[in-house]
Amino acid sequence: MFSGRMTGSQSSLLLAQLEELHELAFIERPIRRSLKTAEEIDQLTVDEDLNDIERAVYLLSVGQEVQRASVISNLPILVRQNPAETFRRVVPKVREVLNGAGVEIQLAAAASFLTILQDDIILIHTHTYSILKTVLLHLHHRDTVVSNAWLETLLSAINALPKETIKQEVLNPLLYQSQLSHSLQARLSSCRILGKVACKFDSHMVKNELLPLARSLCQDVEFEVRACMCRQLESIARATGVDDTRTELLPELVELAEDEESNVRLAAFDTIINLMEMMDSDDRVHIVVPLVMSVCEEATPADKAVLVSLSFQFGKLCSGLEGFLSDEQKSRLLQRFRVLCVAGLQTEGNQTEGSNESILVRCNCCYNLPAMVVFAETAHFLSELYPSFSSLCCDPEVSVRRSAAAGFHQVVKLLGSNVQLVHKELLALLQDDALEVLDALMNHLEETLEAVLSRGENVTLDNKIPELLAALLLAEQKVGCSLRWRLHEKLLQRYSYLARLLPGEVLHQSFSPRIFVILTTNKVLPVQKEAARTFCMFLRYNRKHEQRQEMMERLIQDLAQGRSYWNRLRFLDICEMATEIFSRKYFNKHFLMPALELVHDPVANVRYKLCQLLPRLRSSLRLPADKQLLQQLDFCVQKLLCREKDKDVVATIRKTVLELDKLDLTEPFHKRQERDLLDQKKEKEETLLLEMEQLERQQTDGKLNSDKHTERKRRDSKTSLSATKSMSVSSSGAAFSSSGKEMRKAKLSRSRSLSSQPTISKAANSDRPLKGKEQSGTSGSGKSSNKDDSLRTAHFTMATQSTSSMPVLIRSNTTGLLDRASALEHRSSSSTMDHRTSTLDQRDHRSSALDHRTSNMDHRTSTIDHRTSTMDHRTSTMDHRTSTMDHRTITMDHRTSTMDHRTSNMDHRNDGMDHRTSTLDHRTSTLDHRTSTLDHRTGTLDHRTSTMDHRTSTLDHRTSILDQRAGSIDQRDHKTSTLDQRSKTMDRSCGIKDSQSRKLSINRKSNSFTIQSARD
Repeated sequence: MFSGRMTGSQSSLLLAQLEELHELAFIERPIRRSLKTAEEIDQLTVDEDLNDIERAVYLLSVGQEVQRASVISNLPILVRQNPAETFRRVVPKVREVLNGAGVEIQLAAAASFLTILQDDIILIHTHTYSILKTVLLHLHHRDTVVSNAWLETLLSAINALPKETIKQEVLNPLLYQSQLSHSLQARLSSCRILGKVACKFDSHMVKNELLPLARSLCQDVEFEVRACMCRQLESIARATGVDDTRTELLPELVELAEDEESNVRLAAFDTIINLMEMMDSDDRVHIVVPLVMSVCEEATPADKAVLVSLSFQFGKLCSGLEGFLSDEQKSRLLQRFRVLCVAGLQTEGNQTEGSNESILVRCNCCYNLPAMVVFAETAHFLSELYPSFSSLCCDPEVSVRRSAAAGFHQVVKLLGSNVQLVHKELLALLQDDALEVLDALMNHLEETLEAVLSRGENVTLDNKIPELLAALLLAEQKVGCSLRWRLHEKLLQRYSYLARLLPGEVLHQSFSPRIFVILTTNKVLPVQKEAARTFCMFLRYNRKHEQRQEMMERLIQDLAQGRSYWNRLRFLDICEMATEIFSRKYFNKHFLMPALELVHDPVANVRYKLCQLLPRLRSSLRLPADKQLLQQLDFCVQKLLCREKDKDVVATIRKTVLELDKLDLTEPFHKRQERDLLDQKKEKEETLLLEMEQLERQQTDGKLNSDKHTERKRRDSKTSLSATKSMSVSSSGAAFSSSGKEMRKAKLSRSRSLSSQPTISKAANSDRPLKGKEQSGTSGSGKSSNKDDSLRTAHFTMATQSTSSMPVLIRSNTTGLLDRASALEHRSSSSTMDHRTSTLDQRDHRSSALDHRTSNMDHRTSTIDHRTSTMDHRTSTMDHRTSTMDHRTITMDHRTSTMDHRTSNMDHRNDGMDHRTSTLDHRTSTLDHRTSTLDHRTGTLDHRTSTMDHRTSTLDHRTSILDQRAGSIDQRDHKTSTLDQRSKTMDRSCGIKDSQSRKLSINRKSNSFTIQSARD
């Protein structure tokens, strides 16, 4: 009635409540069924007094199945502890248990025997019969899993068995079990055993005895047997040799390659490809090439096994057939490889086929990419393989991208100068979301970066380096945010190689701050240590002195003098690494004193770490150069010995002192010599880096000076050119003005004698080209002085020609006079012009000489300026060095004052120690006196002790006599007690007799009275 009124939500709620109640009832239900009864506990209880061998024998005999399985699983441990007793008592019991045992015990026994054989726990020759008999007995178990397990154990035992044992115990049954009358599992086992034992015998024995059996199995009616035997023909071929393989086995493989079953054909294909190095050129051309081309053409997407095998063998077959293929066949193989690279990917709708076979095919293509790059040649990589390579690097499956990242370094090496082609794919792999891809790329990142960054003069790649650095930093941040600290450690280790590939300035700007943040903030100790090593590598290969100084100051301020003791511990770790990375000279200069100052650290863990580091610090010192540093180290050790209160630090410093005393004695000479040579090499590298830094500075300064010199020279040339042009213009103007006056005089003289107009017009026409010449001379201000000289000479020649070739019409009789006057004027003007021309030539010569001298003076001025700048630079350098020396002098003075203060303190402490020593000597003498007194008293006590011993012996003798007397007294007392008991007994008997006598007397009296009364 009520259920009909309930809504759907109420019914669902009620059902949920009922389910919860049912679950609670199930949880609260008593679990009596899992408990053991008292009888079962008694059956599982074993006597604790039994040893391991006896307990194993007992459990194998009367124990339950779980106990027997446990004993068999622990059989390798028993063999390690006591092999003789185990094989004598336990293994026979195991053999008895295995006769009717189940699958679990059979698998446990097979695994135990396999472990014994693989780990070389025992000498197999000693217990060959015990193990081999057990394995052969259960080799043909009815369960396939058990049979395969025992077969693996037998195959592992064959490697250690002698030839005679294999021939008698294994091969003889093998000839019988390979017949068709036996089961399929027996024949499959025979195939695998045959392939395993072939490597144990010589080629003659293999050819005569094993090869006929292998042929018969290749012709078996079951395709599983044929396929299994076909895969074992490779080991048989390597045992027989090249000639027998070509004549005996190759025809058999060709026949199997044409089998009706695809599994057999696939096995034959794999075997032929694996044996290709044993074939000559004719066999490769006529057998392998047609087989490969047919498999490539006939393989369809439905044949998953064929595609997997073909993709795995593709690189090997292309490398082996490279010189035997035509261009068409080569292009067909490349086309087939491109198809395999996108197997299972559907471009329409971006759908993918998520089958494991397709993913495995693409992974195999990634594995074969380097071989295919060699096959296709680097020059054709962009057209032939780049699309496939890009597709594999951006594959939707993580496993495919991981495989592509694992072989990326090989592809980059093969590309050489064309490495910029795969820059995009490298960035994509570095920015991949899956950390597995980044992990695979990190395994060979240093080789990849070396191939990418060692590019020579590749401007295209230079522009892409900032993107690469940004991707590297982003990858580190991504890994740092995850919980995979081992990958983070590996990544930082690979980043340390950047110090040898990139300029120190780039690393200082981009990577060093991030590495220092990891060093100070990360909570994982291995990551911190690897970050410290990477930071030291960046410091080691940085060429800029200012940057190195900044990095060292940051290490000392933030770590050595940091507020957190954790950072101070990291500085000691850095010191430990710096002894391996830097030379002794650099280490002693920058790291040693900050490390020794941590002896005053308030935290005991820091002092404890410093004590452990002292032997390494001492090994970096060499006398007599490091005498003062050695004194500082000894002072540090003395302070720890005198003032340390922490018991762990005290124990460590005492142990360290012993190590320091033995340091120079225990180290072999050749090791010390090797270390010295390595230190010299490091010091030479550091010196070379400093020289390179100075050379770079000189080059930069030379470039700046040359730029300044060229700018100054350009300015001077402009000014000299303008001065020269002004001089040329002024001289030409003077010449033009003088010539113009002469021409005006001639015109006036002619105008007086001539009255017609044409003469005037001609004179005017003859004056026009002179004006044009003047304008052209004045307009050419931008030309050089040589051009001005040529213009001047041309002007003067034209002027003389114009004055001498002026047409005149003679209409009077005064022509001769005019001619003579004109001739005289012409001569005078020509002589004047010649004089002026020579004067101008002299001026031109003087101006050219002045120009030459001006250029020389400019050159000398520039040289003087260059020398002045050089002297200024040297002066600034000397000033800097002087300031540095002053600073160092102040520092040394401060240190000297500190050392003086410390020396005075030490003197004061030494005085105190001397006073204490004298006090101790006095106390020692007092103690000696007391000791002598005690010795005298001890002698007296010894005498008294001997007297007491004598007295004690006398007392012991007397005590023994008294004990004897006491024993006799006890005997007497016993006798007395016996007599007392007897007397008491006698008394009792006497009392009884008295009572009886009394009764008799009474009776007698009564009788007598009665008699008397009767008488009466």
